[in-house]
Amino acid sequence: MPSFEPPTNCVACPRLAEHLRILRIRDPEWHCLPVPAFGNLDAKLLIVGLAPGEKGANRTGRPFSGDVAGELLYPALHKYKFATEENALGVDHRANPAMQLMDCRITNAVRCLPPANKPTTAEIRQCNAHLINELAAMPNLRAIIALGAIAHQAVLWSYQLKPTAFKFAHNVQHPLPDGRILFDSYHCSGYNWRTGRLTRDSFEAVFAGVRSFLGA
Repeated sequence: MPSFEPPTNCVACPRLAEHLRILRIRDPEWHCLPVPAFGNLDAKLLIVGLAPGEKGANRTGRPFSGDVAGELLYPALHKYKFATEENALGVDHRANPAMQLMDCRITNAVRCLPPANKPTTAEIRQCNAHLINELAAMPNLRAIIALGAIAHQAVLWSYQLKPTAFKFAHNVQHPLPDGRILFDSYHCSGYNWRTGRLTRDSFEAVFAGVRSFLGA
């Protein structure tokens, strides 16, 4: 099995590295570095998000912890037995130390916070090498959930597949060449939640499908 080293000190994208440097000066107690994945490499499920949120993972150092997206994601994981807790944050507003994932790992297509939450295509491409190595280092992986179109695109790029051949839509499934299944979901962002594009029920339906696929 290939080894995988999380890109905790990567500065390959100058715009992102400079953005984080400025934020570390502004908020020295925040993480403000590439955010490592959460969960073990022997998991059967990998969740791929877009990028860290400024007041979420960029602050806490754990994916989807501290922002609205985590308020949808972690309760869904807990409900379908992929997480031991439903609250991403502890009483001190840091990442919940009691939280453990079960047969699940969470990562991002881009590991660093991009300005205005919008990575460039070149930045997504640059970070894709980390996702490729991560996927190769997960021997038991059977299901991948892509949260949003950019995560969907990044997963397909990691397989050298053309996104145009795998149309993104909410709660659809795409078989991948190695037998894994890609499950698509709208991103659990505050915007999608507030506008009603995504509801708790429609989001959790994706996880119900994954749990059915993987079994109890």
